[in-house]
Amino acid sequence: MELKIIKTKKQYEEFLDWVDMLFDKKVKADTPKGNKLQVALLLIKQYEDANYPIPLPDPIDAIRVKMNELGLKNKDLVGKVGSKGYVSSLLNKKKPLTLELARLFHQELNIPAEVLLS
Repeated sequence: MELKIIKTKKQYEEFLDWVDMLFDKKVKADTPKGNKLQVALLLIKQYEDANYPIPLPDPIDAIRVKMNELGLKNKDLVGKVGSKGYVSSLLNKKKPLTLELARLFHQELNIPAEVLLS
C-alpha cells in the first residue's frame, strides 16, 4: 500500500480494507508495517474529519449528560448558577447560556469550551 493523501471514497475504502487486514494479522506497532499502519490511520482520520464531520452536541444537552454522569441534580447548581427557577429555565433552554455560565460549567464539570460555545 502506497501511503498518500486520501482524496476519493474508493481510496478511503482501500485504506480501510488494508488496515483491517493488518489488524487481522496483529501487526506490532514498533515494526516497519506497524509504523506504516499508524500513518495510514492518520490519513484515514484526516479524510473522515474532512468528509464526515461530527457535529458538536447542544451545550445544554452536554451539561445534562455530564450532570447525569456525575450524579448531580438541578439543586446542586443552585448556589453556583442562580435560583432554582433560573437553573430549571436554563436546563430547559428557556434562558440563554451566558459566557460566564459557560466558563463555570467548563471549570466545574470539565465540559470542553468548544462544546459550550457552539
